[in-house]
Amino acid sequence: MDGIEKITAKIAADAQAEIDALTAEASREAAEITAGYRAKAAALKQELEAKGRKAAADREERMASVAQLERRKEELAVKQALLDRAFDRALEKLCSMKDEEYTGLLAGLIAEASATGREEVLFSPADRARVGEAAVKKANALLAQKAGIQTPEVKTGSGKLDAIVEKVGKAVTAATAAAKGTALLTLAEDTRPMKGGFILRDGRVEANCAFETLVRLQRTEMAGEVAKVLFGES
Repeated sequence: MDGIEKITAKIAADAQAEIDALTAEASREAAEITAGYRAKAAALKQELEAKGRKAAADREERMASVAQLERRKEELAVKQALLDRAFDRALEKLCSMKDEEYTGLLAGLIAEASATGREEVLFSPADRARVGEAAVKKANALLAQKAGIQTPEVKTGSGKLDAIVEKVGKAVTAATAAAKGTALLTLAEDTRPMKGGFILRDGRVEANCAFETLVRLQRTEMAGEVAKVLFGES
């Protein structure tokens, strides 16, 4: 081998060594890059899986909260319906009392609600026909008693005479009541649409004592107590 061939062979050997070194370095770098991307891919996969699990858990929690809210709304609706039924039943019982008991109840309420003792008393059409006159009469008697007015009671043993004395006694009571300005309640000719109770009218001023109105007002105050009885709530 002459000098040129030796030089050529050395150049080729050096070039091959350089190529081998570069190839080995490139392989190492490629392996490192591949390993880095694999690690990043694994980390990203774990991150996505964790996010997926969290999203699933969050969704499950939201669904549970919505379900619980719906259950509470349904329970509240049922309780509200039961409360409605309880107060409707109370109103029904008030309006379906026997005549004598109902008259006494109305008379007591009228006497208590009366501010002047000279109001007109309005009833529903059915109540006016059923107990209106008796209730107003009894309410006037209660107001007279409250004002200290006593109806004279004289018994003679004669039916006709006793009847006359009773009429005179009532006239005296009415006159005394008029003098004191009380026990002058009158039964109004007109009526109002209501289930029960009454309305007191003094000129343009009216006091609404219809049973449905009173029950509604009592419901506001007593709903908690009724709920305790019905549902055992504290």
